[in-house]
Amino acid sequence: MFSRINSSRAVYNNCIRKFSTSSVVKSHVGSSPIFISPEVKVEINNVLIPKVIPKGKQSIQLTQLVTVSGPKGVLDLEVADFIKLDKNEDKISVEISNSSNKIQKQLWGTYRSLINNNIVGVTEGHSSTLRLQGTGYRAMLETVDGVKWVKMKVGKCVLQGLPIPEGVNVSVPTPTLLVLEGADKQQLNLFAGRLRNFHPPEPYKGKGVYMNGETIKLKAKKVK
Repeated sequence: MFSRINSSRAVYNNCIRKFSTSSVVKSHVGSSPIFISPEVKVEINNVLIPKVIPKGKQSIQLTQLVTVSGPKGVLDLEVADFIKLDKNEDKISVEISNSSNKIQKQLWGTYRSLINNNIVGVTEGHSSTLRLQGTGYRAMLETVDGVKWVKMKVGKCVLQGLPIPEGVNVSVPTPTLLVLEGADKQQLNLFAGRLRNFHPPEPYKGKGVYMNGETIKLKAKKVK
């Protein structure tokens, strides 16, 4: 009796119409090699005092230091101990020690992207743009006590701003456009995100600070 029910269920599950007949395509970012240009120098050393980061019931130990130097600067990246880096003359292969470990599989592609971003940053550099939309919204650069600041007037009667971190260059081609450039992509986008938080785009009139071609869908006005 139960065998018939189980067999009928199996037949029913096989007959269910699926939205797509193609198999799920998995990401292969981690297994892709990282190519090194001749002007880039990559050094892989051990960290003197490893850092331990808790990750649920497990933990990650940062025991490796990858130093990338090029025409636009020098960047350091701390890498976990389970990441295996095989460096040749013109490329780096990234592998993990245990392919069945979920955390290692999740961070495989992440570390590969971080190393590649540093290589691109010291050669070509990264950029981020902020666009101000709203009546009277504007941005400017000021120097206060020898420190350069980005000042913006966005939705308030006072200027709001942040000091420009080292390694980031900011230009203002127009009063409503900010262009940020730097070698460290993480630091660059973090600073751009902090500036955006002064006035994120609001969904009714579309006013605010837009980051890197950001768009939003406007909502209908509330009628009481």
